[in-house]
Amino acid sequence: MKSWIEEDNINYEYIIRYIRDTIPPREGYIKELEAFAKANDVPISQPESIRFIEVLLKLMRAEKVLEIGSAIGYSAMRMSQSCGADVVTVELSGEMADIAEANIKKMGLDKKIRLIRGDGVKVLAEMPSAEEYDVIFVDAAKGQYMEFFPHCMRLLKKGGVLISDNVLYKGMTATDELVVRRKITIVRRLRAYLDMLNAHEGLSTAILPIGDGIALSFKER
Repeated sequence: MKSWIEEDNINYEYIIRYIRDTIPPREGYIKELEAFAKANDVPISQPESIRFIEVLLKLMRAEKVLEIGSAIGYSAMRMSQSCGADVVTVELSGEMADIAEANIKKMGLDKKIRLIRGDGVKVLAEMPSAEEYDVIFVDAAKGQYMEFFPHCMRLLKKGGVLISDNVLYKGMTATDELVVRRKITIVRRLRAYLDMLNAHEGLSTAILPIGDGIALSFKER
């Protein structure tokens, strides 16, 4: 029987605990942010997911990263710190954007991270194609991933990587047995999104059972 460590995690509890025990402990303000997120029910990247992304960015020697969905700025800061990349992050919620900007400034990363306020689709549509990114991390409204996609492809450089988070969505994407009625539309859209990623001739995609599910897409051309 499956035992959940968190309701948005798709793996077995003993596996999650083991993996998390191998990850170096977070310290200082990053640790405080994790505690704040837990206390205030703010979704942030899970430890194994953000660790995977950090290592990936190091391997790629990423210099420019675009994030859709800032929340409190946690993942933007982790990504920038991991490899020294310049990060542009987009957030719709004014409240979250205020918190994120304060956190980024407190961490001394306001010269490395630029936050743009607004709807992700509209913001992306207004970004010039010349602003190519090494990595694009999509972690916003799950039902809008298909709408983000054409803009992400336009802004992602050849040889770049698109990271789509939460694509297995508590396991519901993988099986109808877990789908709850109020989530049917989101699940259908995520399935369509993954089908599109895997069928796209310009991408090589792998779906990984890390955290709540990550799709890793390499832009071939």
